[in-house]
Amino acid sequence: TTFNSFQWDLNYSNPAVFNAITEEMLFLANIGCAALRLDALAFIWKQMGTNCENQPNAHKLIQAFNCCLQITAPAVVFKSEAIVHPDEVLKYIRQDECQLSYNPLLMALIWNSLATRKTRLLTSSMQKSFAIEQDCSWVNYVRCHDDIGWTFDDTVAHQLGINPYDHRYFLNQFFTGRFEGSYADGVPFAENPSNGDCRVCGSLASLCGLEGALQANDQQAIDTAMRRIMLVHGVIMSIGGIPLLYSGDEMGLLNDYSYRDDPAKAHDDRWVNRIAVTSAHIDDIETAPAATDSLERKTQKAIFAGIKQLINLRKEHAVFGQARTHILQTANQHCFVYCRVADDGQKLLVLCNFSEHPQTLQSNVLEVFDGEPATDLLTNHRIEKASDIHLAPYQQYWLLS
Repeated sequence: TTFNSFQWDLNYSNPAVFNAITEEMLFLANIGCAALRLDALAFIWKQMGTNCENQPNAHKLIQAFNCCLQITAPAVVFKSEAIVHPDEVLKYIRQDECQLSYNPLLMALIWNSLATRKTRLLTSSMQKSFAIEQDCSWVNYVRCHDDIGWTFDDTVAHQLGINPYDHRYFLNQFFTGRFEGSYADGVPFAENPSNGDCRVCGSLASLCGLEGALQANDQQAIDTAMRRIMLVHGVIMSIGGIPLLYSGDEMGLLNDYSYRDDPAKAHDDRWVNRIAVTSAHIDDIETAPAATDSLERKTQKAIFAGIKQLINLRKEHAVFGQARTHILQTANQHCFVYCRVADDGQKLLVLCNFSEHPQTLQSNVLEVFDGEPATDLLTNHRIEKASDIHLAPYQQYWLLS
């Protein structure tokens, strides 16, 4: 098997296997599933003498499954889960294959930008790889049940003067808390002790520095970690596509180390971010912080309220839905900037500061509005004329024309 002994590799060249899986697929459609996730589809076709990854027959197989869906349940779509080279990810996102796809490149480079405080790799990579077929959509996420792999394009990195091997080593060191000055509390997964290669596990909040800040009872560090949490959620809410929230992240839940005491789980560090959300987490989460609340609970309520605000704003404005995304280049390497343009001409300009220091963007970033005023949806601050934009640490603007 490719992954685990309980995850069988199937012989899809056998028609009986194809028919059996199609039957399961249609059963799920019949009980109301609107989207079916195709797990590790880049590895779905096995052929002797190849690396069994991204084989041409993998695409033909998915197209065949799609034909069956179009005949019997045309409203159901496929979601691609392909954690491979960015160029290969794009090949599965088509009307006749997968209409939805996880966006692992955006996820990895959001974390990269938090670690480096620089957005050059994020900007260049999104300019190259974000655009997909109009009738397809990204599923944008920051964390999931699995580990983080640094799945950026080495060619793009080299063009920016970044050594991909060394940079991945740095990211692993940073997010496992081994790099001096790191705020992250991540856990290495599948680590190779001979070269330091690994992948990173941990909850979103712990990777953003909230765990260490709460342990130190450092209010400034807590506020900074919360700003990081809101920033990364702001990106997936606004950049274009379907935002995916991983259970527990909406409250800023921290790493759960109890798996180490369970013999059935202790060997798999991914359980550190597979946090069981209980009624104790959910009860009163929407109420105002109380004097009797712990500092951690007050923080959870603040994060929940902040993310709920982002969701409500997204619901109110059509430009967050059917609109084209343009990734913009800026002179400030700490800022990530993009513009959404709807068919009716409405524009949303998103400005993100990935640094813990104030940053300034030159007034020409507002040229997308053609001199029209714009309002920041997050603060209701109105900009009447073009001028330099000043962003506080980890601040984001959602400027709507």
